Amino acid sequence: MNRHRSHTLLKLPLRARALRLAAGGALALALGTAAQAQSPGQAVAPAPDSANLAELARAFVEPSLAAALSQAGASALRPEIIMGSLDARLRLAPCARVEAHLPPGTRLWGRSRIGLRCVEGATRWNVFLPVTVKAWGPAWVLNRAVPAGTPLTQEDAEMAEVDWAEHAAHVLAAPSLWVGQQAAYTLVAGQALRQHMVRPPQAFAAGSQVRVVQTGSGFQVVVTGEALAAGLVGQATRVRLPGGRVVSGLVRDGQTVELVL
Repeated sequence: MNRHRSHTLLKLPLRARALRLAAGGALALALGTAAQAQSPGQAVAPAPDSANLAELARAFVEPSLAAALSQAGASALRPEIIMGSLDARLRLAPCARVEAHLPPGTRLWGRSRIGLRCVEGATRWNVFLPVTVKAWGPAWVLNRAVPAGTPLTQEDAEMAEVDWAEHAAHVLAAPSLWVGQQAAYTLVAGQALRQHMVRPPQAFAAGSQVRVVQTGSGFQVVVTGEALAAGLVGQATRVRLPGGRVVSGLVRDGQTVELVL
């Protein structure tokens, strides 16, 4: 019996010690969790995934794009936003608050990108999410090929809905902006007419004799000079006057260059 009692007395301290260790571990775990939650600058949110970041970017893009279209007088265009995705290999640190922004020099037109940066987290990061912005609206689309240098006529194009943001060049929405203009290069059927695709017709060639007109308050001076370059209607050119002086002016028609005071 003494041996049994001695064995029982040896077991009791070990059990009590184990209980104390377990209680101490639980308390340490609780204190550590509380300290982590209350630690200043410690992110408490999980790492954002690509879907959440895409939704955040879209919520930023939609009102920004609507405001930009309204300011440009193009609110009648129908916008379409196609969000891209981040590199699947990217691992972002947890962040309590992510802020979307438009990087400097970037505009919401065609292929673009949205910046996403962590503003509340233990580790600050800044990533860029690709986005494609489309702006659908009516435009004049060529129904046949037009060789370079050929003047465009009303019959060369018809109205259709196109993505204005597909190219950086402005769409020529009114016929007055392209009818009578020359094709800057060989144009093909199906192209929407844009600013870089046409140029003013040539009014005269280099070496031609042209009238140089200068108009002031109550007077007008007209002299004849030699064009130093081909003249395009509405664009500037240089003319050598009889005395050798070289002046610049705007080409008004096939024979006239107007000096602007």
